[in-house]
Amino acid sequence: MNPAELTVIESRRQALLNQLRTAEAGLRASLHARGFGSVAREHLERALAHLQEAYIAINETKAVRSVPQLIEDLNRIEQVCNELRQQPPPGVTVKPLRP
Repeated sequence: MNPAELTVIESRRQALLNQLRTAEAGLRASLHARGFGSVAREHLERALAHLQEAYIAINETKAVRSVPQLIEDLNRIEQVCNELRQQPPPGVTVKPLRP
């Protein structure tokens, strides 16, 4: 590639990164909106994770996770968080009820 082609590619890359930053800012602001329920928040969080992964894929030269890998990782994290929420806090003893 000649220098002019490299300049065009870099210009497009920077424009795309700026669009991703704008989208991320919008998603982060939306996370604080009330009244839309937990399902909407979960989708916003998932969208934010995808945006961050896209940013890495565009901005870094190293290999990044594929979309299926990212989804699997996010699902695994969600499962662990759900399991932790079901456990009593540390230092709390749960006694079985007497019949």
